[in-house]
Amino acid sequence: MSKVAWIGLGVMGYPMAAHIKDRGGHDLTVYNRTAAKAERWVAEHGGRSAPTPAAAAQGADFVFCCVGNDDDLRAVTLGPDGAFSTLKAGAIFIDNTTASAHIARELHGAAKARGAGFLDAPVSGGQAGAEAGQLTVMVGGEADDFAKAEPVIQCYAKAVRLLGPAGSGQLTKMVNQICIAGLVQSLSEAIHFAERAGLDIPAVIDTISKGAAQSWQMDNRWETMMKGEFDFGFAVDWMRKDLAICLEEARANGAHLPVAALVDQFYSEVQAMGGRRWDTSSLIARLNAAARRGEA
Repeated sequence: MSKVAWIGLGVMGYPMAAHIKDRGGHDLTVYNRTAAKAERWVAEHGGRSAPTPAAAAQGADFVFCCVGNDDDLRAVTLGPDGAFSTLKAGAIFIDNTTASAHIARELHGAAKARGAGFLDAPVSGGQAGAEAGQLTVMVGGEADDFAKAEPVIQCYAKAVRLLGPAGSGQLTKMVNQICIAGLVQSLSEAIHFAERAGLDIPAVIDTISKGAAQSWQMDNRWETMMKGEFDFGFAVDWMRKDLAICLEEARANGAHLPVAALVDQFYSEVQAMGGRRWDTSSLIARLNAAARRGEA
């Protein structure tokens, strides 16, 4: 059993922290910007809450973090009462936030200056994966730090892999989001086309899902997309944040991402339709709305 701190109890962090406590049996202290949520977590799972990130990290062997973006991450690590002010030598900070590779490298250096370790470890699998403890974790950092932290990360994961030095986890998550953007747009167009063509969509999907067109998105989202139900996890606002990170990195490394850039603009149209909190499969709503306008 290790002494563990968890910073950030959002839709992902809340169940992930619970798996570390309930599955792993670790001694856990949690911090959340809204203290009432931290107290509720403690009431459900035990452990204790802390008033600041610094207090949560005090004496911890492992400090996990899952917040919103680069600015949030910098605030809870390097800001006033940030976790790095009390991070002990030999501790390892594991960041599950989807953030930039730049801040991952910055915080890796800051942790090393304190004699501690840092792993950027963004996840894929959405809210359902977090709740089931079945996330895929993409890790950047040093092999020794990874070897120590991996057993604790496994509490909420189905797959964990070290992919290279600091920043590599975040870069791999960018690859993941680039793939998803294109897949969801293609699936949206396919279902929209099938509907306009008068096909039996369940029969079509059942057939093509057994061939080369199969994907997780197809298996899990085609039916809700057809019904116009978009409350199944990863929100459009979050996807646009992630795609902005991808596009910024591409500008820096010279990669060309025309499809990702186009899908990002399509998501901006979904936002304008009132779909900021719809899940990413809501791209089909934009196509259906355009078709209705054409029929008017």
